[in-house]
Order: sequence, then structure tokens, then C-alpha cells
Amino acid sequence: MGHDHAHGSGVQHRGRLAMVLGLTAIVLLVEAVVAAFTGSLALLADAGHMLGDSFGIVMALAAITVAQRGGAEGSRRTFGYQRTEILAAGLNGLILLGLSAWVAVSAIRRFGDAPELDGGLILVAGAIGLVVNLIGLVLLRGGSSENLNVRGAYLEVLGDALGSVAVMVSATIILLTDWYAADAIASLVIAAMIVPRALSLLREVVEVLLESTPGDVDLADLRAHIIGTDGVRDVHDLHVWTITSGMPVMSAHVVVDDDVIGMAEAHAVLDRLRGCLADHFDVEHSTFQIEPAGHRESEHHVHH
Repeated sequence: MGHDHAHGSGVQHRGRLAMVLGLTAIVLLVEAVVAAFTGSLALLADAGHMLGDSFGIVMALAAITVAQRGGAEGSRRTFGYQRTEILAAGLNGLILLGLSAWVAVSAIRRFGDAPELDGGLILVAGAIGLVVNLIGLVLLRGGSSENLNVRGAYLEVLGDALGSVAVMVSATIILLTDWYAADAIASLVIAAMIVPRALSLLREVVEVLLESTPGDVDLADLRAHIIGTDGVRDVHDLHVWTITSGMPVMSAHVVVDDDVIGMAEAHAVLDRLRGCLADHFDVEHSTFQIEPAGHRESEHHVHH
């Protein structure tokens, strides 16, 4: 696990997200105008996809801004607004699924009555989209591994780039063969590319909302490190979950040796535990309950 302590806020990527939003809006406008002029469904589908991507980036920027508002003492939101990022990512995934369904239905309807299209203009618009999307990929590549919304934006721009390639291929076929159904086929290809990315994003959102253990955290390894700390005899009720992307949280009940009898000794054990987590695991918030041997049995007696 890495030690980049961005902790999922994504604030360091806000400027690049804004740049990608501007670039996406430009391509969206170009493709929408050319689609209206030529009647290309592939361009219209790609423009619709980019509209969804633009909305997703706007939500990512809004979530990053809101997430900076930390939780205050006495507030009901003790972790602040970190989960807004997850909610935004989930809504983004649902929008992408809706767009893919609309594109697929529209493409199938075109097969029976494919209109004549200007392949040259479509090819130029697709090429512009490809160049701009490649620039967006470069801007977002670094942050895609640190923040869920940045990753979502990166995957969307990647899909846009592949969509632009599909548009260019269909335009080339139209120019060479006058086979106008190629445009509808390109639209179906774009729809097929949207679905797996949307499902992947939604799957990650569900994992976070269910408070599943992060995939890069080995609980057995974490348990072994805790037990291997000087002064620690055992650990139980060990839980690791994620508040938002890049922000894992841990809690555990730690059973200490009999010679840990005062605050000074307990403080030393806590220091060693936190040092272990800092060296081997990237956990933002950790909570340890220090217990003497036999305390777990007394807990069971109290609760039952």
C-alpha cells in the first residue's frame, strides 16, 4: 500500500478536473453542432456521453469542495461531508447506464432507415474529440489512483476517447463505401463501452456504502502486525472500512500484557501501534480500545 496521504479529498486535483471539464464542454459543443448538421447518431451519442461526463465532473468538483467541510464537535456529521463524493459517484454511474440504454435503442431504430451522412465532417469532429480526450487523460492519469471521482472522470474520458475512435472508423467507412449503417453500429459500440465502466463505478460505490474492508487491506496481515507489537497480547473486534475513497478507517480492541498497568505504559503501547500502522498501512483514522487480559469475558457477562 502506498503512503500518499491525499485521503480522498481530491482537492489537489480540482484544477485539472476543471480543465478537463472545459475541454469536454468544447468537444461536446463541436460534436453536437456537427451531429445536428450531418444527422450522425454516433456523434450525437458521443455528445450525449460527454454531457453525462461533464455532469459527472461537475459533481466531482462539487463533492470535493463540500468534502473539505470537516465535521465539528457536536455535529451529527462527525466525519464531515466526505461521503458526498461516494453519492456523487453513484449518481454518475446511474446516469451513464441511462445514457447507454438511450444510445442502444436509438441505434437499433436507425438500422431500418439509415440516412445519408457527410463522412468528412464526422471524421473531423471525431478527430478533434480524440485529441482533446487524450489531453484530458494525461491531465487526470495521476489522480485516478487516489480519488474515486477523479477515477470516474478518467474512465469517462477514456471512454470518450474510444468513442471518438469509433466515430472516426464509422466516418471512414462511410467515406469509402457509402455504407451509412456504420454510424448506427458505432453508436452501439459507444453504448457497449459505457456499460462496464458504469457498473465498475457503481460496484465500488456499493462496497464503500456497505463498509466492506478495502481490497488493498489484508486483515490477517494487519492482525499479525498488531499482535506483534510489544506489549500486545491479542486483538479482537478488528474492523477496517472506508469513509470515502483513499480514507480507510480502523477500530480494534487490543488486549495488553499484564505489565501494562498505568497510563504511561498504555500510552507507549498506543504509540507503537500507531507507528506500526504508519509504517505498514495507510490508515487515516484508527481507534484502539486498550483492555487487560480477561476484560473480553467481563464484557460478555455485562451484555448477556
